[in-house]
Formats: sequence, structure tokens, C-alpha cells
Amino acid sequence: MSLHPVTERVTARIVERSRTTRAAYLARIDAAREQGTARARLSCGNLAHGFAASGDDKAPLRALRAANIGIVSAYNDMLSAHQPMEHYPALIKMAARNVGASAQFAGGVPAMCDGVTQGRIGMELSLYSRDVIAMATAVALSHEMFDAAVMLGVCDKIVPGLLIGALSFGHLPTILIPAGPMTSGLPNKEKARVRQAYAEGKATREELLDAESASYHGPGTCTFYGTANSNQMLLEVMGLHLPGAAFVNPNTPLRDALTVAAAERACAITALGSEYTPIGHTIDEKAIVNAMVGLAATGGSTNHAIHLVAVARAAGIRIDWDDLDELSR
Repeated sequence: MSLHPVTERVTARIVERSRTTRAAYLARIDAAREQGTARARLSCGNLAHGFAASGDDKAPLRALRAANIGIVSAYNDMLSAHQPMEHYPALIKMAARNVGASAQFAGGVPAMCDGVTQGRIGMELSLYSRDVIAMATAVALSHEMFDAAVMLGVCDKIVPGLLIGALSFGHLPTILIPAGPMTSGLPNKEKARVRQAYAEGKATREELLDAESASYHGPGTCTFYGTANSNQMLLEVMGLHLPGAAFVNPNTPLRDALTVAAAERACAITALGSEYTPIGHTIDEKAIVNAMVGLAATGGSTNHAIHLVAVARAAGIRIDWDDLDELSR
């Protein structure tokens, strides 16, 4: 199958526009690649600090032969999309141990929900939180203890922030692990009917809250195709999720199996093996164009018109709204 001429033209334009910045980015991350495990370069004092509380994992961490995976998580139990991630670190650590590797919880990042703060003063922190998350991700990965990373996050500004932070350490292989979508609740038509009745004074606040609670009713991302579900789609399109991982419901056997498989895959693609796949090379111009095509083709969130520009720039790739507009048309 031949490439669509518009896709080919836009991709070539982005490659040319990004030539200098992309080359500088690749030179930086390639220089950061360690021969052998990263923590082998640490002094004895640094390394002792890095595994002091690691229990059964202390021996492989000290031996410097096996991969160590850094876990960065946006877990909190107030947000439905992130609540299922509470038990992910235990699964990831088990999966790493089963293949002779190790995993450490590297750090947490804040996660806020526009669904809670919409119309409230908290929304003034919403977009700003993306850059806080990017910085927190970079802080978590800054310890040179890790040979790869897994990122746990789903919602609006959280995934772009995790990506920007991870791309700052683009020599590390990185896989993002989603929680999946909430199961369907009250149909939108019925929810709209109750909202209309409330606006007309024909339904009480309790009736309105009952309807909203029947719509947003359990763990997982919101039951509409907004930024959070678009995030999951885009990550799979860009090759940062396991294939098929984006839209499996939380707390199901398949969801846990995919989390385990993602951890195993992260262990397999470090510089210690023959399948080294750093995120900075995975996210290239073609991956970004694929994301823009996927966004347009699925009618995804227009918030990504700002997020994709920032994520691409973190990898030395320069895109603009004209590129997105041409692909969309």
C-alpha cells in the first residue's frame, strides 16, 4: 500500500523543519546511553543509597547484571481513571523478578481531573499541571538507577506530562501502562434528559446527582471519547502501549495480564539485551504523524492540538497547527 501523498508531504516537511533540533536531541540521548547497566557508573555510596531499602531485590541490584525498571505513577484513589493503578507496582515488580530483573517505584506525579475542577478555581492549575508532571517525571528518573521505565497514567495533562519527562531521558526504553475505560453506565441520552429537567426546575439536585453518579459510576477513564481516552489511543498508535492495551476495562484478568506483559517487555528492551528500544528513537517524526492521523481519524480531543506540539518538541521534532490541519482535511 502506498503512502497517502498528503501524509508523505507533511512528514517530509516535518523532517526538514526539525532537522537541526532532532539531530541535537538524538546526539544528546545517544551520548547518555550506558554500556552496561546505568547504576554501574554510580559510586559505592550512591549505589548503597539507591538500594538500601530494596529487600529481596538488593542482590540483583548490587550484582549490576540485570535490568532495573523505574516505575513512575500518577496513582491516586480520588480519580476513577487512576485508582486501578494502586496494585500495578506489585504486579510490575513480580513480573520483573520472574525474568531475573528488578523494579523500583521511582516517583509519583500529581494528577488532577478537569471533570472535578471544571468551572472551579482549580481549573486555573489544569494546564500548568502538565509541566509540573513533566518535571516530577524527570526528577524520578534522574537517579541513574534505571535501565528502562514504565509510566502509569491516563488522563488529560498527565500523559503528555509523563511523555515530556520521559523524552528528557530519551535513552531509556519506556512503556506507558493504562488503566482502561470505565464500563458503560447511564446512556448519554438519559443523562441529558435529567440535566434538561433539572435546568427547567423539574428535577431535584438529588435526582441530578443520581443520574451523574450512574454515568460516572466506577473505576476507569470517563465514559466518553475525551482527552483521557484519546491519550490511550494515541499512545497505542505511537507504539508506547502494548498492542491492544488501550481500551481494556480496569480490574479484569486481561488488564492485569497486559500490565505484567508490559513490565516483561520493558525488561527485554534495555541496553543490556539485543532489542534496545529507547523512547527517544521510538518517538520520531513518523510516530508523531501517526498520532496526528489517529487523532483526526478518530475524532479525538482537540486538546491534543497543544499537547502533541509540546510532546514532539520534547523529542526535537517541530510540528504546528498547519500540519495537523492539512492531515485533518
